Amino acid sequence: MLEQYLPFVGLIIFGNIENLVLSSQGVVAGVNPVKLFLVSVVCVSFWLILGTFATQMFIQYVDFIDFIGGLAIFILGLQAMIKSIRGE
Repeated sequence: MLEQYLPFVGLIIFGNIENLVLSSQGVVAGVNPVKLFLVSVVCVSFWLILGTFATQMFIQYVDFIDFIGGLAIFILGLQAMIKSIRGE
């Protein structure tokens, strides 16, 4: 069962790291931690449900999904680093 998710392991790992980075940015920006927690849980749950059902339908597009997901994670991480360097 888990072998169907193996092509997405990189996105799972780096996506979770990016979620932590974005959450820490929210805390540093002064966002209410309880609201941030609730929104994070809702978003992660939504992606878990979507990923569970969509994986079986779109497994033939795994390379494209990995590329787009990796690019999004890279861009969000770069944006976070630039903002932290500027002190925003």
